[in-house]
Amino acid sequence: MLLFALLSCAGIVDGYSNGLLSGVCGSMMPFHQKNGTAAYIPQNVTAPYNITVDKNSFKEGDSRAVSHTTAVKKSLVQVTWMAPSYGPLSNIEFKATILKSFSNFWLNVTSSTVLYNGTDSFSTTAPPVSADPDCGRTKVCFSHPSNCDPNTNANCYYVAIKATIDKPEKRIEIIGKADGYVSIGFSDDQSMGNDDVYICGKNSNGTIGVQHAFNTGKSSPTILPLGNVTNIVAAITNGNINCSFTSRNAISTASRASTDEYYLMIAAGPSNGGNIQLHTNKYVSSTKVNLLSPSVVGTTNSEDFPPIVKAHGCLMLIAWMTTGNLGMLIARYLKGVAKGQCCAGKDFWFVTHVFLMSLSIIATAIAFIIVFSNAKDWSGGAHPVLGCLVMILSLIQPIVAAFRCDPLHERRFVFNWAHTFLALAIKGLAVAAIFTGLGLLEENKDGWMMKIKPEVALLVLFLLGNLAFLISLLVGIGMA
Repeated sequence: MLLFALLSCAGIVDGYSNGLLSGVCGSMMPFHQKNGTAAYIPQNVTAPYNITVDKNSFKEGDSRAVSHTTAVKKSLVQVTWMAPSYGPLSNIEFKATILKSFSNFWLNVTSSTVLYNGTDSFSTTAPPVSADPDCGRTKVCFSHPSNCDPNTNANCYYVAIKATIDKPEKRIEIIGKADGYVSIGFSDDQSMGNDDVYICGKNSNGTIGVQHAFNTGKSSPTILPLGNVTNIVAAITNGNINCSFTSRNAISTASRASTDEYYLMIAAGPSNGGNIQLHTNKYVSSTKVNLLSPSVVGTTNSEDFPPIVKAHGCLMLIAWMTTGNLGMLIARYLKGVAKGQCCAGKDFWFVTHVFLMSLSIIATAIAFIIVFSNAKDWSGGAHPVLGCLVMILSLIQPIVAAFRCDPLHERRFVFNWAHTFLALAIKGLAVAAIFTGLGLLEENKDGWMMKIKPEVALLVLFLLGNLAFLISLLVGIGMA
């Protein structure tokens, strides 16, 4: 059943281009500052706007937060809401934050109550129940595999958080199998970086302790003072590291808004002399969880690098380590290999060169488009900058080639130099982009090398590749 929520107002509201700010979904408080300093506060008088609903009751199948996506002035916003088909449904109210201007807004404008008129039996599968009876009742629980019991499953990674509104503290439990440490992270997104982390791991003397850290995502976490952490219980049981403690520290992430909703992360791996190493296991919750609302959450199926991002990397490697290299070598050194042979009225080497370089440009363009369509944002760092430069110059190069003058023209040398310079620039930038991209594969500086161990295989592959190029060059020289 569809239920329509109508947001009506007495005057016109200036709409901003996009109201979607995931960091404030929990608090619904706009982060608007006066000249970059103190934040504006909401109005404390009755709002001249109201929320109305077209029905006074709802049932299953009849939840999602919404936000406008246009800058058009508006006096009416109509929203369609579909009720969940299972779960503890009850009476509901719709709440909204309404902005008349940058500094003039109202928080928690509330609709009339909509009564729940459904049944107590659910026709669809209910959410999973954890092995811990307190999960979903008094605790937020997250585990991998989902709903595993660490007391009976040796490969269960489990965290539980018990927080209450009346006390500024959290009781945290961490259990997992690891050689060195198990940790829990609180994050604004499902990627490592700018996360508040608690590490339960072996100290230099072999005992188990708790550390507080901040994870940047690209290097080892920065260890912070433990702060207001008490009631620490830590041990190794049947090969599992087990910690529980009470923390009164505020959770610090990249978000500027105050919220109790975070993605939960579990990471486990070895340690050396009390220093944690690169994690060997990592799991992320499928959704954000409100620490003040007991629930059971499962792991996400998403990867650090989804297939579309891997496809981007593969296409770029093919373009600038295979087809691009071959096209440049043929144009520079192998013109005489098929001397006198033509294809479509052109020298064979020229047709081959154009074909290979066209493949490189097409692969680059496809890789460029798919990675931006996946990210839908600018990730920052050197890699996207280098990638954009490669894409721009790759499009300029064939345009320059299309307007080249006759080979016997007196100014042909201008094209030759320009074409060569652009080719070298593209190649250099592409290589730099490849290495900065490989640097993104892991948080540590040489993590990508760990993917292609042992080093002997890498050395053999390198020698075989260079040997093939050497033979091609020697054959070309011999036939010249």
